[in-house]
Amino acid sequence: MKVLFASSEAYPFAMSGGLADVAGALPKALRKRMVGCRVVMPLYATIPQELRENMKFITHITVPVAWRRQYCGIFEANVDNVKYYLLDNEYYFKRDSLYGYYDDIERFAFFSRAVLEILPHINYKPDIIHCNDWQTALTPVYLDRFYVHDLFYHDIKTVLTIHNIQYQGKCGTEVFEDLLGLSGDDCRVVEYDGCINLLKGGIECADRITTVSPTYAKEILTSYYAHGLDGILRAREFKLTGIINGIDTDVYNPETDSLIYENFNINSIEKKAVNKQKLQERIGLPVRPDVPLFSMVTRLVGHKGLDLVKCVFEELLRADLQFCILGSGEQEFENFFYEMARRYPQKVAFIQGFMPELAHKIYAGADFFLMPSKSEPCGLSQLLALRYGTVPIVRETGGLNDTIKDSGDNIGNGFTFKNYNAHEMQHAVWRAVGSYMDEDGFNILRKRAMECDNGWGNSANEYIRLYKSVDRQN
Repeated sequence: MKVLFASSEAYPFAMSGGLADVAGALPKALRKRMVGCRVVMPLYATIPQELRENMKFITHITVPVAWRRQYCGIFEANVDNVKYYLLDNEYYFKRDSLYGYYDDIERFAFFSRAVLEILPHINYKPDIIHCNDWQTALTPVYLDRFYVHDLFYHDIKTVLTIHNIQYQGKCGTEVFEDLLGLSGDDCRVVEYDGCINLLKGGIECADRITTVSPTYAKEILTSYYAHGLDGILRAREFKLTGIINGIDTDVYNPETDSLIYENFNINSIEKKAVNKQKLQERIGLPVRPDVPLFSMVTRLVGHKGLDLVKCVFEELLRADLQFCILGSGEQEFENFFYEMARRYPQKVAFIQGFMPELAHKIYAGADFFLMPSKSEPCGLSQLLALRYGTVPIVRETGGLNDTIKDSGDNIGNGFTFKNYNAHEMQHAVWRAVGSYMDEDGFNILRKRAMECDNGWGNSANEYIRLYKSVDRQN
């Protein structure tokens, strides 16, 4: 079986969130299971030079973008035995960041069409094109509308994964023909609620739809979580599946991770103490092994539950504990954590931005990891925390509900709370503090966390079963 994984970002070339981790790890796991998986993504200007040096130019073509044709250079790279195709167009991709531009709809309409156009030129006909989020949601639409009668594309099936339904690729309907090249009845496929909605078009045309956890697959059928698309998804529930994400256990391995202070494994978990000490020194907190160190590595945005944290944070700080927060985002939350760090320098460290090497050190050195999300399609941070023996505290939503079970029954791997309520979260934190005071019991809990298998193996097998079920439709 051959799969082409189409993504707007992929580790190690370009990253803005969890999609890049998935695009970097899932194809590798599929290839280990004898599935011929390749990746296609844009060639962004932000890709580091050392990665560019290992790319090989294949050819160039022109790609239809409505009434015009645009240059598309095709470069090839190999990482971890996975072949990547990086598509070059400086007009669209020579930018300072991946997203957030006025012409994003046009940029990714070009990319979605290019995914199909390059196939004869790279001599690769996949059985499945696996698309991801709104940036590639037009690929199933274009395949259905423009290529259905071309023998080369005959029998190619599409899978669309929704990583976060909040982001849908919307714009005004006046650009149907000028940017998308769609007209007449084709317009109805991508039109929804008075505007263009690319994700809706992909949902309509893809052969299968997946999302990144079983719980989130159920949640997005409701108006509370679906951001307006619940009706469309309920009508197509027959082709919706939830498959939990995994993590790359080679990259995130406390036994070999070169970014942490002291390597350790489940049999030498006492070495976490060194990582905690060095982390406290690095972020300017008092070196105190006797107090629990809570951590957050997160985007500072509302749906991450930061309003709950803000509501009870000073109450939490009355206890003998420490907090480390790494992230950036909305000014309201950045200002809040700056102020808390200023007022409580012995208890709070706030590092604005995102530093991957520091994130690794936080996972390895902290005692607890707080994720009180309002919504969380899957979440990778809680899986990384488990990997490093850092106990998660989460709200029971999305992938958090599927991966973290409360330790109150003495078999769980973290602490959970159900309702989106600041004092329920606070109670979960107090229970975590209580567990820390029982050194022997807390070490048992840490080991249960590290025993969790959150690699891509099981999830890759589920994707293979899904691909085979789609392929049998031919």
